[in-house]
Amino acid sequence: MNTIINPEKSTWPSVLKRPTQTVEAIETTVTEIFKAVKTNGDSAISKYTQRFDGVVLDTMLVTAREIEDASKAVPTSLKEAIQEAKKNIETFHKAQITKRVAVDTAPGVSCWQEKRPIEKVGLYIPGGTAPLFSTVLMLAIPAKIAGCKELIVCSPPNKEGKIANEIVYAAQLCGATKIIKVGGIQAIAGLTFGTASIPQVYKIFGPGNQFVTVAKQLATKFGVAIDMPAGPSELLVVADDSANAAYVASDLLSQAEHGTDSQVLLVSTSKKLIASVEKEIEKQLEVLPRKTIAEKAIANSKLIVVETDAIALELINEYGPEHFIICLKNEALFVNEIVNAGSVFIGNYTPESAGDYASGTNHTLPTNGFSKAYSGVNLDSFTKSITFQKITKEGLVNIGNTIELMAEAEGLQAHKNAVTIRLNDIKN
Repeated sequence: MNTIINPEKSTWPSVLKRPTQTVEAIETTVTEIFKAVKTNGDSAISKYTQRFDGVVLDTMLVTAREIEDASKAVPTSLKEAIQEAKKNIETFHKAQITKRVAVDTAPGVSCWQEKRPIEKVGLYIPGGTAPLFSTVLMLAIPAKIAGCKELIVCSPPNKEGKIANEIVYAAQLCGATKIIKVGGIQAIAGLTFGTASIPQVYKIFGPGNQFVTVAKQLATKFGVAIDMPAGPSELLVVADDSANAAYVASDLLSQAEHGTDSQVLLVSTSKKLIASVEKEIEKQLEVLPRKTIAEKAIANSKLIVVETDAIALELINEYGPEHFIICLKNEALFVNEIVNAGSVFIGNYTPESAGDYASGTNHTLPTNGFSKAYSGVNLDSFTKSITFQKITKEGLVNIGNTIELMAEAEGLQAHKNAVTIRLNDIKN
């Protein structure tokens, strides 16, 4: 990893730069595939599935028989673990249900707000080198709690034309309406336009590589909403000498193994800790099955020494990490003052892996600095807030003149007339 000592504030943008390609470098490919899918539907999907996944499919839809076979193939111990995680995720997300908000803003003027589910959602589940069946839980569970009617799961097939058994099992366990063997840009395009095999949806959820992220952003140009621009995984740890260097190294590597374009950072006021963590990373890296991937991610990552906790906090808020681990004596400062982070993990015994799988919080989070403006996926991500109002005769008398004056001042006479005609009837 690259060690940087007391970087000047003017250099922070370059120090904190993510190892991601520019949108321009990717957009041409994404646009080409979107146009093809919009025009040719399933045939274009099949073409790109063969090109990128190396397989020709008889059908994109996972059949009932395949669901049954996949469920049987998942070991009982793993099924129990998935069910335990499901319970915790349900508990946390059910607690997010909010009541109807109602208030009389003036005598005779009643206003209220109610939540309604988004009827059709697309849930993108990354496959590739690490089939993320945990992401199925993180997306399908809140979608079901919210009351979404259609949950369309898309995930790339392997060379045998199958989706990982664990993904299929988790999808059926959590109530997926359809499970479709399509990944990458073509999956996002299919969910955007709809094809004979892939239903069109109103909102697309789920993480992915840089191509999937740009594809999701392009989908918004065609009237489809997205959860957030969630790209390659990232983690920032702030720690001091009270932290366990082995624990810190294990957390950094847990995200580095996601992909070669992942990024992990350690920020500390202690050069001693930085040195200890670096040694631990080298030691733990040697026994990782995904060593090659983690090594490339580590090459993009940094160990940053700063003089004070205050500087560390400012730098971290500037970066806006997806995952943020606080492991130092002065944890209250960072807990209270962090404003830009997707999900926060506090203390020596709160590994980021807990949030990825089973503590209950959601692991679909904003990356690439988008935590400055976006929340991670939560129950409200799957709902819309609709406002209602009912005004009595008394209520219209109370606020009618205000409406008339404001409408006239804006030059909108018909707006004024809609009130005036009613007030005249009430007076007469």
